[in-house]
Amino acid sequence: MSLRWPFENNDGVLSIDGVSSTQLADEYGTPLFAYSENRIRTNVNLLKKAVQKHYPNTRILFACKSNTNINILEVLRDEGVEIDAVSPGETFLALEAGFSPDEILYTGTSVREDELKYLLEAGIRLNIDSVSQMSRLLQLGVPEAVSVRINPEVGAGHHEHVITAGPDVKFGVWESQAPEVYQLALDAGVSSFGIQMHIGSGIMDVSNFIKAVNRLLEIAKNVQDEVGITFDFIDIGGGIGVPYKPDEEEVDIDAFFESLFGFMKTRLDELDLGRPEIWLEPGRYLVAEAGVLLTRVTTLKSSPGKEFVGVDAGFNTLIRPAMYGSYHHIHSASGL
Repeated sequence: MSLRWPFENNDGVLSIDGVSSTQLADEYGTPLFAYSENRIRTNVNLLKKAVQKHYPNTRILFACKSNTNINILEVLRDEGVEIDAVSPGETFLALEAGFSPDEILYTGTSVREDELKYLLEAGIRLNIDSVSQMSRLLQLGVPEAVSVRINPEVGAGHHEHVITAGPDVKFGVWESQAPEVYQLALDAGVSSFGIQMHIGSGIMDVSNFIKAVNRLLEIAKNVQDEVGITFDFIDIGGGIGVPYKPDEEEVDIDAFFESLFGFMKTRLDELDLGRPEIWLEPGRYLVAEAGVLLTRVTTLKSSPGKEFVGVDAGFNTLIRPAMYGSYHHIHSASGL
């Protein structure tokens, strides 16, 4: 049976970085999420190596919606990764994990006024999702820097529920509104600007990224010309996928960014956008393959049409299969 590092078959027992899964289950109880710190650090460094090879002026922000375990956040902070947060709770956890306010980018859709005030007062970097949100923010205060989430009209993902760009989704500002939202910020005294997108999750094919990035850069050019600003950074979001089934292959991360950043450099030159810093927001790519859910079998049950195995984990532990049919491979951890 094929297992990917950090998981191994140790005399018929699943081990995680050399630690017995049954020992972990006995010591800490089940259900239990167990993560390999070594795998997380390795993932970070593989990604850093790839992006810096093909575009050195790059910043990595962890999409902490994928995992808010404070111990994992501390590991990522130690590796020099910053934070992409989408809720006040995620922001609070990032601060508790030791990230400074200027290491956190906050992107929210339906943000309350008290939340905007909290973020402003804390000095968190803000990524604005609508014209109305920008107007409400500027009534409360004027940050030095701001970015805007753009809907590039191109979405991608492993399921329609995780596609976050295109005509039928709520996220981001459309091209026709982009000059207006930046003009509001400029007129209020904002002096530093970024532009951002996030098109979806579980993306294994770079071609979808390239299509969306092309639209994002075209919109950035339009804003630059119409409003008269330049962009300090271009945030291309996250969404890089991982294999969930044993026969699926991992993304060749070096080839992925060779194609993506090669295209970006060409288009940046063609559109006269300079060489801004590029930000990206990986989530599952950094942590998904480092973890396992250990759950104990509690019930064996037969019906005329099916055999059922009951465990002590539920929807509250892992909702993805029930929400949109996500596949998670199951092993008998004590009987490999």
